[in-house]
Amino acid sequence: MAVVEWRYLQTGNETYKEIYKVWVKIFAVNFGMGVVSGMVMAFQFGTNWSGFIDQTGNVLGPLLGFEVLTAFFLEASFLGIMLFGWGRVSPRMHFAATVIVAAGTLLSAFWILSANSWMQTPTGFIVGEKGILFPRNWMDIIFNPSFPYRFVHMVTAAYLTTAFVVAGVGAWYLWNKRHVRHARVMFGMAMLMAVFVAPFQLLVGDMHGLNTFEHQPVKVAAMEGIWETEKGAALCLIGWPDEETESTRFAVEIPKLSSLILTHQLNGEIKGLKAWPKSERPPVALVFWMFRIMVGLGVLMILTGVFAVILFFKKKLFDTPWFQAWCMLLTPAGFVAVLAGWVVTEVGRQPYVAYNLIRTVDAVSPVTGPQVGLSLTAFVVVYGLIFGAATYYILRLIAKGPDEGSQEPAYDAHGVEKPMMVTDIP
Repeated sequence: MAVVEWRYLQTGNETYKEIYKVWVKIFAVNFGMGVVSGMVMAFQFGTNWSGFIDQTGNVLGPLLGFEVLTAFFLEASFLGIMLFGWGRVSPRMHFAATVIVAAGTLLSAFWILSANSWMQTPTGFIVGEKGILFPRNWMDIIFNPSFPYRFVHMVTAAYLTTAFVVAGVGAWYLWNKRHVRHARVMFGMAMLMAVFVAPFQLLVGDMHGLNTFEHQPVKVAAMEGIWETEKGAALCLIGWPDEETESTRFAVEIPKLSSLILTHQLNGEIKGLKAWPKSERPPVALVFWMFRIMVGLGVLMILTGVFAVILFFKKKLFDTPWFQAWCMLLTPAGFVAVLAGWVVTEVGRQPYVAYNLIRTVDAVSPVTGPQVGLSLTAFVVVYGLIFGAATYYILRLIAKGPDEGSQEPAYDAHGVEKPMMVTDIP
C-alpha cells in the first residue's frame, strides 16, 4: 500500500488512491484478526504450555514484550490515520503513517521470528536452578543462527502471498470486465512481484535450507526422505516415507541431486534418519509432504512470473483469459505454501519444543486430555466464527471493488467557519 500511495502522490492519478482505499480496509480486518489470534497465543502459554514458559520465560518473554511495545503500538497508532486520515491530515502525513505501519509490520515480524528462531537454534543463555534459563547475551538470543534466514524467507513469503491475492482479485476484475482501470494496475504490480520476488525466494529458501542442514540435520533428512547415511544422495521428487520399514516407498529420484543442493558437492555426505534413534526423529511423512507442497507452489509462482514476462512482451498480459483464470486459481497458493512451510518448521523439530534443549513432552501443562480437547474445541468454534465473518466481509469488499470518482473534503476543509462562543449559548 505504501507503493500505491507513493505512486498517487507522484502522479496525482486517482486510480491509485481508489485502489489504496479498498486494500486498506482489507488490511485493517486482517490486522484485527491478527490481534485476536495473538491474544489467544499468550493465554495458551499459561494454560497449555506452562512447563515451557516456566523454563524459557526469562528469554522469550522480553522478545514478545518488545513486539507489543515497539511494533504493535506503532501499527495500532497509525492505522487510524491510514483509515480515516484522508482530508484530515496532509497528504505527506498520511503517506508517512502508511510507511510507519509498514515498518511496524516488519518490526513485528522481526521480534516474533526472532523468538521462534531461538526455539529452533537456542543460543545466548545460561541454565540456572531447576532448568530455568536466563539471558547471557541478548544479541546472541535475538540474532540466533537461524534468525536472519528465517526472517528474510518469511517476510518474502508474506509479500508473495499478498501479491498473488492481489493478482487473483485483479484477474477476477479483468475476467468480468469490471474496474478494468484499477485491475490493470493491481494485476501489473502483482506480476512484477512474481517476476522478481519469486525467484529471489527460491534463492533465500536454498540458503535457509543450508542453515537448517547445519543446525537441524534430522529435519532435513525427514524433508528429503533420506533414511541411510550416504554420499551422493539422490533427490526424492515424490514417494511415501514408511516409518515402519524405514524406507521411502515408490520413490522417484534424481541421482546425486540432494547432495549437490545441500553440500554443493555431487558426492557430499548426508546423514540419513537411521543415524538418530526413533525417539529423536520427527513425524517423517508429514514433514516430507508439506515440504513438497511448499516447494511445488513456489515453483508454480516462478512459472507464473515467466508466463507474465512472455505475455507482457506479446502485449497480451491483460487480455489473456487462460492466464487470468490461472492467477485466480493461485489466489490462495501463498497461504497454503506458508502454512505448509510452518508445518515443516514446527513438526520437523519434534520431539523438541526448543531444539535439543526442552522436549515437547516436558513443556506441556499438567492438564488432562479432555481439558485440552475442550479448550481446543472452544478455540476452533470461536476462530471459525470470527475468521468466517471476517472472510465474508473481505469478500464483500472485493466484490464491491473501488469507489470510482468518489470525492472527499480537501485537507483543511474540515471544521466550522466560526467557533462557538460562550455568549452563543442561550
